[in-house]
Amino acid sequence: MNDAREQLTADLEAAALRALAGEWETTNRNLFRGLMVRPTFGLIDARGLMGRWMRAPRAMEFARATLLDHPWGVVVEVLKHEMAHQYVDEVLGRTDETAHGPAFQAVCADRGLDARAAGVPEERARSEGEAAVLDRIRKLLALAESPNEHEAQAAMNAAQRLMLKYNLDTVAGRAARGYAHRHLGEATGRVDEAARFLAHILEEHFFVECIWVTVWRVREGMRGSVLEACGTPESLDMAAYVHSFLHHTADGLWEQHKRLHQIRGDRDRRAYRAGVMQGFLAKLNTERRSNQEKGLVWVGDPALETYYRKRHPYVRTIRRAGSGNADARAHGHAAGRNLVLHKGVSSSGGGGGGQLGPGGG
Repeated sequence: MNDAREQLTADLEAAALRALAGEWETTNRNLFRGLMVRPTFGLIDARGLMGRWMRAPRAMEFARATLLDHPWGVVVEVLKHEMAHQYVDEVLGRTDETAHGPAFQAVCADRGLDARAAGVPEERARSEGEAAVLDRIRKLLALAESPNEHEAQAAMNAAQRLMLKYNLDTVAGRAARGYAHRHLGEATGRVDEAARFLAHILEEHFFVECIWVTVWRVREGMRGSVLEACGTPESLDMAAYVHSFLHHTADGLWEQHKRLHQIRGDRDRRAYRAGVMQGFLAKLNTERRSNQEKGLVWVGDPALETYYRKRHPYVRTIRRAGSGNADARAHGHAAGRNLVLHKGVSSSGGGGGGQLGPGGG
């Protein structure tokens, strides 16, 4: 949490309100078929209240602490929650039910929104079986820290097979357990090629659907982009871990490459990091072919696709060609092919990896 005394300037508050109004317009068009009329927006000083829809003055108010204490993705989920209230009131005309009654629950379910009173996703408790699988994966990734290259590779491969088997065995129950979404990493002004490859790695090998979403950086007063992943809670845990691991490890490998080749600047950093991601993706693809030969074939999760499409009914795919120093990319690719996903992250480049679930570390 941020210091309660922290405040935004009047200009930054006004910019945030404009951004909220823009998010309302987009959400009204994409999720509510443009059937609602825009209300007024305001900020209030309140702790314990994130946002509220007020029927009589036709207004949505958001706590200033919500903007300061939470990433923009959470703020938007609060907005969508309040928009569901507005839809029930003004489009369905169901003013005879409790605030979070059947009509509200149905509106949220149809659009992949969290219908609980908090208005933001909360992690559900895991079953003993799910916790046991995550614990086994953690232990395998710890073994992948072995200095013996073959032992480390075998441990990582075993962890991948366990994740695949677990998802294959439980695909029928995934929808019953429920899906969620999570924003991975920090919002940035530019999505580079390495970040796009990293998103592809998560989609192809870690049982999540990913999309780049636009967010508002409240303190800077400008837009940015952040990666959103959708999946089961345990898949999101793993995706968050892998995202953090690869992001920080690519930076560490670049610093090692600079020292080895006596490179002074960072001109080729982007190309090298993209190469690392490409190389690691190629390595995972090779292991997948090996798993397929053993009869372990992932054919997707239709229920997850449905959840994803509810949240993002209009999706654009943008393809960009790679660029940058080909030699740096090739060095990065080679490093990525030799990379072993393991439990801990340490590098001279600073930073650290995420943890896999509550017991990671």
